[in-house]
Amino acid sequence: MTSTVYKEIAQELRQRIASGQLSPGDEVPTEAELAEQWHTSRGPVRNALAELRHEGLIETSRGRPARVIERKAHQAVDVSIPFTRWARELGAEPGAVTQEVSLRRADEEQALLLGVEPGELVVHVLRLRRLDGRPAMLERLSYVEAAGRILFGIDLDAVSITEVLAEHGFGSSDVDHEIDAVAADELDAALLELPLGSPVLRLRRISRDAEGRVFEASDDRYRSDLVRFTVAASGRAPRGEHYLRPIGG
Repeated sequence: MTSTVYKEIAQELRQRIASGQLSPGDEVPTEAELAEQWHTSRGPVRNALAELRHEGLIETSRGRPARVIERKAHQAVDVSIPFTRWARELGAEPGAVTQEVSLRRADEEQALLLGVEPGELVVHVLRLRRLDGRPAMLERLSYVEAAGRILFGIDLDAVSITEVLAEHGFGSSDVDHEIDAVAADELDAALLELPLGSPVLRLRRISRDAEGRVFEASDDRYRSDLVRFTVAASGRAPRGEHYLRPIGG
């Protein structure tokens, strides 16, 4: 009975938040008020609030009522999913504003990431991604020439690059992800509409085709107030070394 009560309390509060009855910044009814309303003890109430806190719907602090917070979009990093599809699955409207598509000579860093020689031609794409009209992520994309040339002449604001490349034989069979946090540089700050130096979440990705050849390297900067990353453990590394790597020597 107790477990059923806490789930019912949590579900009702979720519905209030989803409907706008409780908006970001609003205080959630106190433990005492919820316990009285549901004719229960404070134990189930605390379990319900803990569940909502875990889901990122509310925040709690000692001595103060729980408060509704603006929910962050979750981006799973153990799978590869196009931004456009991910946004729509969240119930958000995706958007894109392409800043640059250019053919360049690979510098040493790009050459190393893409497995080409320095000076070889590569294609660079800079694209701002939006969620419901708000700037959410800035993509810095580099492609080997054969893959990148496909993107010229295409309206990249209206398509998923991942899906376009897959249609032309550059589907991702294997993807490496690396996550860290960095300070927003001048470009990040300007396009993501953040103060210079604000913390942003960086997701770097290396994509390989069915034959194991690298064709894409990306450096995506997410607004940390809008997006957070989640990882689902596969059990392939029981000691965690598959997911946790030391930085440096």
